[in-house]
Amino acid sequence: MHPSPRLFHHTKTYTSPGWVFIIPSLVLIALIGLPILALVWRSANIRIFPFAFTESAFKALKLSLITSTISVLLALLTGTPLAYIQAHWTYRGKAFFDVLVDLPIVLPPSVAGIALLMAFGRQGLFGGWLNLLGISLPFTTVAVVMAQVFVSAPFLVRSARVGFAAIDPQLDEAAKVEGASNWHVFRHIMLPLASRALLTGIILCWTRSLGEFGATLLFAGNLEGKTQTMPLAIYVGFEQGLGIALVLSVVLLAVSFVLLVLLRRLELQSQH
Repeated sequence: MHPSPRLFHHTKTYTSPGWVFIIPSLVLIALIGLPILALVWRSANIRIFPFAFTESAFKALKLSLITSTISVLLALLTGTPLAYIQAHWTYRGKAFFDVLVDLPIVLPPSVAGIALLMAFGRQGLFGGWLNLLGISLPFTTVAVVMAQVFVSAPFLVRSARVGFAAIDPQLDEAAKVEGASNWHVFRHIMLPLASRALLTGIILCWTRSLGEFGATLLFAGNLEGKTQTMPLAIYVGFEQGLGIALVLSVVLLAVSFVLLVLLRRLELQSQH
């Protein structure tokens, strides 16, 4: 009697990966984990908290939460249609726009800040036109949002584009044969099917906005209560005293950890 093929199909053999894999893996885990552990351990001293939560720290927390939320909303409203176009439409120059949208992901934050300043600064390419309208963008809260959108929106677009591209094109064709408009198809078919990818993009976009530093510093400055976000407050707090820097760092760490755990759960659910 021969064993059932199904038995072999469901049987998995688990073996040790071996030290040749474990040792380099442990090196990288230690390089990432030990600094985070040290940060949490140092901040566990509760005595620093009353002195660290100053008015400026609260202002930075509030500004970061407000601007990052606005940035995500702007990225969602503008990036979702772009992702849909890039996923389902074919036109000349499509590859160029794909590269253009992804470019801020690999650009150093300082380059992003200078690019924004050269475009919208007082002496920038469009600065003269803005001045005629009485608009000055650099070193304002609006500049903070612009810097955050510049560096974070590509994460949402990339994720949404993958989600839209994974949808069977026949669903779109079948709906249009039944007389559905482009907007109806997008709203009632495409958005629900790509909702998980969109949520992943929103989480990545919000986390990136919350942690933005370089572009904000160069384009928006570091004005308390106006442009000083949490990463900038950490930088200033480190120069003035370790307490503020520690507390704000732990807050950012906690928020990022929760968001990444949520993202991981979404990824696991998508695999089932």
